[in-house]
Amino acid sequence: MVIPWPPGQATDIIGRIIAQHLSARLGQTVVPENRPGAGGMIGTDAVAKAAPDGYTLLSASIGPITFGPLVQRTPYDVARDLAPVCSFGIAPYMLLVKPDFPAADARAFVALLKRNPGKYTFASSGIGGAQHLLTALFNARAGVDALHVPFQGSGPAMAAFLGGSVDYAIETPAAAGALVRQGSLRPLGISTARPSPLLPGLEPLASAADLPGYDIGGWNGLMTTAGTPAPIIDRLLAEVTDGLATPELRERFAALGMEVGVLGPEAFRTMLRAQWELFGGLIRQLGIRAE
Repeated sequence: MVIPWPPGQATDIIGRIIAQHLSARLGQTVVPENRPGAGGMIGTDAVAKAAPDGYTLLSASIGPITFGPLVQRTPYDVARDLAPVCSFGIAPYMLLVKPDFPAADARAFVALLKRNPGKYTFASSGIGGAQHLLTALFNARAGVDALHVPFQGSGPAMAAFLGGSVDYAIETPAAAGALVRQGSLRPLGISTARPSPLLPGLEPLASAADLPGYDIGGWNGLMTTAGTPAPIIDRLLAEVTDGLATPELRERFAALGMEVGVLGPEAFRTMLRAQWELFGGLIRQLGIRAE
């Protein structure tokens, strides 16, 4: 199980949970191996170039699979070189401000930014990353003009946010949930089009900010090398699906901010194509390139 991120990151934790589950179900050890670097591209490329025998798996996530190929040249072609097994579910993001921000709700927030083009700033974990692109999509749909302030990771971004260096951010419950619970940040809505049981009481931004069609969340999933025989993919899919039907794994994923909902290979491919189409035009329009 190649994990293209450092230990402790959400994709690492999720990959290890799935590796442990598959080890028990397959009767052979699935070894998690961290191969971080280049925004997840190094580990992802290792799986893309592996033998298509089912013995090399990828703990996949939205960054190197959805966004990476859109903002930079990658050494792999996702559609050609990787075979989707399944996605595990969706992680909604939250639109966040400080408690004293002068807007009571998402509609007032959008109205304030529209009245003050270029005045307000938003944080992200880096140019071309999920937080940047989800916020860029929100800004474009809302018709607001704000200054992007990128950081090297969610941790530094949240620290700067708390310190007052930026005005808002769109971030995951895994990265910002504790700050919301302790009252340090105030959520104005979530990025998915329907309410999430993981974030009770928070309205989708599609309705809260009058942005019909704004519907995007982070995802994690399992992939392997293209050309892997279908029976192997089917077996992996069945074992993961059975595991994610159990209360134990669903609760562990919920603690990481992910609402479980398994998509098989074809539905997974459809989701990826939709995301590439949605963000490809935006990225070209705004001229976003990873640094």
